[in-house]
Parts: sequence; structure tokens; C-alpha cells
Amino acid sequence: MEALLTSTAIVALAEIGDKTQLLAIVLATRFRRPWPIIAGILVATLANHFLAALVGEQAAAFLDGRWFRYLIAASFILMAAWALIPDKLDDDEEARPSRFGPFVATTIAFFLVEMGDKTQVATIALGARFRDVLPVMTGTTLGMMIANVPAVFLGHEIIKRVPLGVVRVIAALLFVAIGLWLLALTAGWLG
Repeated sequence: MEALLTSTAIVALAEIGDKTQLLAIVLATRFRRPWPIIAGILVATLANHFLAALVGEQAAAFLDGRWFRYLIAASFILMAAWALIPDKLDDDEEARPSRFGPFVATTIAFFLVEMGDKTQVATIALGARFRDVLPVMTGTTLGMMIANVPAVFLGHEIIKRVPLGVVRVIAALLFVAIGLWLLALTAGWLG
């Protein structure tokens, strides 16, 4: 349960203002059909985050040791710094929805744009930390949906009302807290 809840919270916060959330808004504006877009986000995220959590779990099993646990803790602290950097949707990363319907365009675009994104890196780190692919994948996917479904329905109104700087700071503090907690556990400072 800890893997599921932690994964959900981390990704939901990290996704606010992320380029995939901006992509959800762009797709919703272009297609004006929310349900196929939401289904595409779900399918793409399940596939991408399953692979990411699996990579993390396998890396942890292969690289088991104290130094690897320190590396995982440090990765959460680095994610804190990355969370403070605003994302933008580059023109070359935008979906070309005129060739596909909303479901296919969203699925392809989200899967590709999520590659190397901070939420994918966080999913790898969470997979390594918890060594349990399904709860991590389920939690990170739920976090993506929590952040992106309102973006699909409310689009640009969200960006006007949500203070993204404050959300980025909260996400960064969460990443730092998890990183420090993992460092303390690894070093034996906590019982």
C-alpha cells in the first residue's frame, strides 16, 4: 500500500505544469473530445510506467547494495531540483492530431513525450525503491490521471488559476523529504 500511495502522490505533484500536462491541454483544445483523450493518456501511461517500474525493479535487484540505496535516495533529491524547473511543450514535441483521431494521437504522443520525463524517471526510482512493479505502475498511473484528467476537461482555465510555482515548490519539498528519509534509512539513522 505504501508503494501505491507514495507513487500516486509523487507523480500527481510532479505532473503539475509538466510537458505532458501541457500536451493534454493542447490535445483537449484541438479535439474537444475528452473521453478518447483520457483513454489515450491512460493506455500510454500504463505502458510507459509499467516499463519504467520494471526497469527500476530489475536495476534494484541487479544492483542491490547500500551504495545503490544511496543512489536512489540521491535521485529523489535531484528530482526535487528538476521539479522546480518549468516545462514547456516544444513545437517538435506537439502531437499532429490531424492525421489520427484523438485516442491514437494521444496514446502515441503521451507515450513518446513521457520518455525521459521527470515522471518516468520518478517511476524508475520508485520501482527501484519498492521493488514491486504493479503497485508502483498503478500509483504513478493514478497520479498522472489525477493531474491530467482535470487538465483535459478544464484546459487553459487550470493554468490561469493554479499557482504552478507553489505546486513546483511543494513537489520539490516532497522529493527532498523522501530522499532524506531514504538516506536516513540507508545510513541506519532511523531504527
